[in-house]
Amino acid sequence: MIFLKIFQTGLSIAWKMFFAINFSLSFFLLYPLFLILLSKKKQYPKAFFLVKIWANWLFLFPGIIKSIKWYTKKEALPSPAIYCSNHTSFLDIMYSYIIIPNYFVSIAKKQLERIPFFSILIRKLNISIDRTSKMESYNAFVESSKYLDEGVSIFLFPEGSISKNAPKLLPFKNGVFKLAIEKQLPIIPITYKNNWKLLQNGSFLKASARPGIARACVHPPILTTGMTLDDVIFLKQKVQSIIEKELEKN
Repeated sequence: MIFLKIFQTGLSIAWKMFFAINFSLSFFLLYPLFLILLSKKKQYPKAFFLVKIWANWLFLFPGIIKSIKWYTKKEALPSPAIYCSNHTSFLDIMYSYIIIPNYFVSIAKKQLERIPFFSILIRKLNISIDRTSKMESYNAFVESSKYLDEGVSIFLFPEGSISKNAPKLLPFKNGVFKLAIEKQLPIIPITYKNNWKLLQNGSFLKASARPGIARACVHPPILTTGMTLDDVIFLKQKVQSIIEKELEKN
């Protein structure tokens, strides 16, 4: 048994190394195009669609097969809208670019801006937030509101960070649900059912990783028309319940 475990660990490390190499080489191959497209704000949607192509590349070559269940036809999804999902793996981020059809801006951790070269995507295509700062959280709320007014959808993880006990959810934060109600815009929940099994969060040597089928569900939009700020907790619990029930299914 110990030899089998060592063998499985070796395969997992080899796959992660291949994934990391594929990620790095493909990013630097596309980097000049990102620089050009992100030089002017009017070209950001084109850079966004380049990220979509890149995300598909990142899934294809390491052997990650996409399996998406649409409870509402992709063409019928409202725009703008607020998308939110559970967060268990780095794959969740790239999968969102594959799934969500129209241009959106996501809310990302400010710490990601420290990554050389990659920071350009965080600064230009995302709203950075330091969750330890109430002022930055407020500023992110205001900036998200402006994008929605311009007809651009927002995507975020209401848990705020990757759950260390996947697939169990962390508590959802209220901000996104308050924003949806203030703007009277629909929320579209997304459930990532097993990304954490394919690329687990944690130590490079110990965390498991492998190719496989990445299963996701895009749930029907939840309308907020007529809701008031008194309904924030109700809306939050409803979205969390939808994702939890989906995770409980086989």
